[in-house]
Amino acid sequence: MTSTHGDDGGSGRERSEPSLVRSVDRAVTALEVVAARGEVGITELAEELGVHKSTASRLVAALARRGMLEQLGDRGKVALGFGVVRLAASATGRMDIARLGQPTCQQLAELVGETCNLAVHDGEAAINVAQEFGNASITTQNWVGRRTPLHATSAGKVLLAYMGDAERRAFLRRRLPRFTESTITEPAALRTELARVVDEGHARSFEELEVGLHAVAVPVWGAGGDVVAALSAAGPAYRLPRRRARAIVPDLRSAAEELSTRLGWVGDSG
Repeated sequence: MTSTHGDDGGSGRERSEPSLVRSVDRAVTALEVVAARGEVGITELAEELGVHKSTASRLVAALARRGMLEQLGDRGKVALGFGVVRLAASATGRMDIARLGQPTCQQLAELVGETCNLAVHDGEAAINVAQEFGNASITTQNWVGRRTPLHATSAGKVLLAYMGDAERRAFLRRRLPRFTESTITEPAALRTELARVVDEGHARSFEELEVGLHAVAVPVWGAGGDVVAALSAAGPAYRLPRRRARAIVPDLRSAAEELSTRLGWVGDSG
């Protein structure tokens, strides 16, 4: 009798991975075909994918369950579903934030002289989508596209403080990594810190991600009244000491409010 453990089990996993990749590739190809033609029949889609009609039918059913495709009544054809629109809207929103946020970062960097970043929430981390260096910056490290921890950065704390209660509770149940002696990893202490962020309207990170690095961040609001990004300024501790970090908060807040307005935010979010 063939064993289901040990080397045989490993081989099974290895065999399943290419199969999974093929399935994902077929699903993406199917969406591309439907997008190009508007409406496609199952037989036609099967021919395009090079698979049996029954395989194409199962693929369409799976995509329809996720809202990616819509079956058009009794006509036997499918079209793109509203799930695709939802994904596109999310991507477009992020691109708008990055495009509109770049000049904001530039103006703010010129004003405060430090490196300014715009970050958005990306799963368990923050991801920087725009950056500008100030005239006092001594580094040219590019943070755009880099994922940073939510609990150890000023921008991450802003995004964590304003996210939904259930999502934040789930995050705080995780074991949080320590980057320096100043990193807040205890859930109770982090909850207290996040409450302070909401109360004061800004977050600070003093050597919590890297020794010698200070940063301060404020929320950016979207059209729906939710926080959609965090605008931050960072610099070496000797040039951006705690007192100066707090002193530039009004500059960050003014820049963030201007960007929020361009993103469709109206009124006082507080």
